[in-house]
Amino acid sequence: MADLIEHIEGGIATLTLNRPDSLNALSDPMITALLEALDRLGRDPAVGAIVLAAAGRAFCAGGDVKAMASPDPRSPQQKLEWVRWGHLVPQALARCPKVTIASIQGAAMGAGLGMALCCDFRIVARSAKFGLAFVKIGLSTDFGVSWQLPRIVGEARARELMLTGDIFDAAAASAMGLATRLVDDDALTAETLAWARRFAAGPVLAQASIKRNLLASQSLGFEQLLEYEAVQQIHATETLDHQEAVQAFLQRRPAVFQGR
Repeated sequence: MADLIEHIEGGIATLTLNRPDSLNALSDPMITALLEALDRLGRDPAVGAIVLAAAGRAFCAGGDVKAMASPDPRSPQQKLEWVRWGHLVPQALARCPKVTIASIQGAAMGAGLGMALCCDFRIVARSAKFGLAFVKIGLSTDFGVSWQLPRIVGEARARELMLTGDIFDAAAASAMGLATRLVDDDALTAETLAWARRFAAGPVLAQASIKRNLLASQSLGFEQLLEYEAVQQIHATETLDHQEAVQAFLQRRPAVFQGR
């Protein structure tokens, strides 16, 4: 069975991590499928939002610790290239022009939490638990955790979570701002899809532009960002979606966006 299952309906693409027996620990086939799907769906005009979900009782356990027990014949350089390849996943999530939503139940650990942090939103079931146990197995962090986590929960809390490797529950995740919405387990799918529909309906071009601004803000100075925003804004004024939204506002009706 495929390590990643894809389903598209109503402008929402759902990518389901599908290694439930391994708590959806990352595998090379899963990474390959994620990279292909995120690139393709990001360019698909029929898709307005992407949900990252998981089969079984966990979201993603991160790296496969059991596999780490086997001797690795690769050289340090080969292993470095493999990690760099895996890091294309958090890059793809962060750069995706479509709104991305992680739907989290059970454990979201290590690189699995890293993927969730790279999504725009996180809908979290009350059963969820989180942790960055890298330090407990003698490893540093990866999958962009040390970039994303301080920006979401603050540097002091991020240092605590990364250096202790302590597990924390959904209520704590909500209190520190990591969870966009905290929901009952049996409502997770419905709440996630309701949230996704809001963005799938558009305006997808404006949403993509806002995401580009946010990504640019992580590397540009203030004056540079103002110029970047100015260019993005002028591009937006030329879209049919903007013109439709203005007319809808004046006519006091809902706008109908077409992604053009």
